[in-house]
Amino acid sequence: MSLLPKTTEDFSSAEYWEKFFQKRGEKAFEWYGDFNKLCGVLHKYIKLQDKVLVVGCGNSELSEQMFDVGYKHLTNIDISETVITNMKQRNSGRRPGLTFEQVDATQMMYEDASYQAVLDKGTLDAMASEKEGALARKMLTEVGRVLSVGGRYVCVTLAQESVIALAVEGFVELGWAVRVHCLQEECENAEDSFALPVFVLVCTKFRQPMPKPILEMCLGDDGTPTRLTQVAELLSAVKQHRAYSVLRKRLCTGTDSDANLSLTLCHAKSGLPRYSLTVQDCPPDVKVPRANQFAIFIVPQGSESSWLYSSSEGRKQLAASANFRRLVIVAMHRNQEYTDMQAVQLELSPMVMELAPPGMPDKHQVPFLSVGGDLGWREEVSRGVSELSGEYCVENVRGEDGSLYRRLVFLSNTALVQSESRLVPSRTASSIKKNKKKARTPAISTTSSTTVDSGFLCCAHHEVMVAGLTMLGVGSPQNKDVNVSVLLVGLGGGCLPQFLRDFVPGATVEVVELDPTVLEVAKEWFGFQQDDHLRVTIGDGLDHICTLEKKGGTLFDAIMFDVDSKDSTLGLSCPPAAFLESSILHKVHNLLTPKGVFILNLVCRNSALRKNMLERVYSVFPTVLSRKIEGEVNEVLLCSLGESSISNPTDILSKLNVAAKDLQSSLCSNRTGSNRQPHIDISELLKDLKVA
Repeated sequence: MSLLPKTTEDFSSAEYWEKFFQKRGEKAFEWYGDFNKLCGVLHKYIKLQDKVLVVGCGNSELSEQMFDVGYKHLTNIDISETVITNMKQRNSGRRPGLTFEQVDATQMMYEDASYQAVLDKGTLDAMASEKEGALARKMLTEVGRVLSVGGRYVCVTLAQESVIALAVEGFVELGWAVRVHCLQEECENAEDSFALPVFVLVCTKFRQPMPKPILEMCLGDDGTPTRLTQVAELLSAVKQHRAYSVLRKRLCTGTDSDANLSLTLCHAKSGLPRYSLTVQDCPPDVKVPRANQFAIFIVPQGSESSWLYSSSEGRKQLAASANFRRLVIVAMHRNQEYTDMQAVQLELSPMVMELAPPGMPDKHQVPFLSVGGDLGWREEVSRGVSELSGEYCVENVRGEDGSLYRRLVFLSNTALVQSESRLVPSRTASSIKKNKKKARTPAISTTSSTTVDSGFLCCAHHEVMVAGLTMLGVGSPQNKDVNVSVLLVGLGGGCLPQFLRDFVPGATVEVVELDPTVLEVAKEWFGFQQDDHLRVTIGDGLDHICTLEKKGGTLFDAIMFDVDSKDSTLGLSCPPAAFLESSILHKVHNLLTPKGVFILNLVCRNSALRKNMLERVYSVFPTVLSRKIEGEVNEVLLCSLGESSISNPTDILSKLNVAAKDLQSSLCSNRTGSNRQPHIDISELLKDLKVA
């Protein structure tokens, strides 16, 4: 019969513990480790001559072993009558001075300031499981009462978030000093060790409350303390070490190419995220050279959201290319300073080396890998808060091709680049360079000397959406003077609508954007400009479509959906599921001209959901063409009202190839309002187009 509790509330139940020890008998049950594991930290904070109160002693051998090494003033209490009776009988002959008493730790009869130390191994964790931690607070109040000035509460705990927060915040409020030790274990016996890391919380009572909290974190029982200034910093450090220890123990036992294990390392002082680590193992069937056991890959700053580094599929491809048994992929965070590659290696080495695969030889040389041998470059140019989307930043980065790019990133999902544009030297900067040929050119262009290249679309799916206009015959001799009306839902940085306005002949573009902050960012940082042919409506895209359809009288040659979902739990990142409801698709159908095209950027990681969404689209639009984006989850659907030619799809594709040349020619010759050349190859984009 299992002795483990059925609910967490059982941990704080006297009835549960009575039954537990009746079934357990005299066999010792060592929560969180025995004396050998804890002796280093116990000797550090508890003197042999101290009067020690052990709360929730259970039938652990800890007090007995402490008594045997010289601690002679130990009082052990527990709420269970059974365990106290058994412990008295077990020690009456050999340890007559070892005291055991049945006492409720939340209502102790001992005098104030009567003990120099209170030792707790797992009792706080058990108490805190009670709703809202009421029992734990009562116990800690009693601990504070019975401890003398200078006395210490030494608590062995798993440091779960709610438990450690309750204790630390409580003692800091009383003006006590708080130190936390994270006890590290060797990995040789990881399968037999406790599943979670063990911490020791040491709280010291002062005569007068400290005006500023004394908060410290230590690794091991004798590690150098790291001083922190805020409770949140200490709790963050504990959380980080807890996650790291769990990951480390799991990695010590074997390799798993599908595990996708990751954790975040925070700055020791600020508590802010500094590094994100993801462990990628090679599949067991891949032959890896004996020397290629373990490597660390540093992702260049500004490349974190790249498919190769941010997706599970991309990381597997990276690991396969590197051909190491285990690859730790390290990404650096915004608002953190990094000196150079050597400094990063020195900072990471002590921790990441412990993530090595099992069986790696001692003193094995572990290489640090990177792209180009440097850390990359990133410059934050703006930061703000949107009421709808939260905090955002606009940043300039240097791509792996050496060019500069500007990005809009919402910090609620830093793995996703909301918008991106390429930067080129501005006219003013070019003139200065010509007039000062001898002047030294800076390694990185500044914000003031660059401008957005409206002819360059950074997002591959934007290029395909533009190429989809071939279905309208844009640029063909017979449509030379025909205007093209486009309704686009989703503005982002405005790169796509600005391109359509500047390069598609006769284009009139209406954009619907929910977030007014996004429009301001697009205008200020991405060169977006409204005029008679390009206007933005602030509002809900679905409401706008419903209003236009109900009102009647307005038709579009192309309707484009390029709007992301805020709910990533569904597996559908773009568009939100509501945009693909059958009723909305029918309204889109009704808003298109007879030869119109519906162009959809679809991002769906759930195969069953994707199939369902595609079936909805097929039921409304007779002809659907699909183009998947290489290296990404995105696929662009081109949906036409014309009759389907599924029986001979070659005819559709061959007609589009002819139309591609006309569109390419018209894009290059139009350049309305722009002195830039469009960097796009329509024919190449249509090569992998398939009839769905």
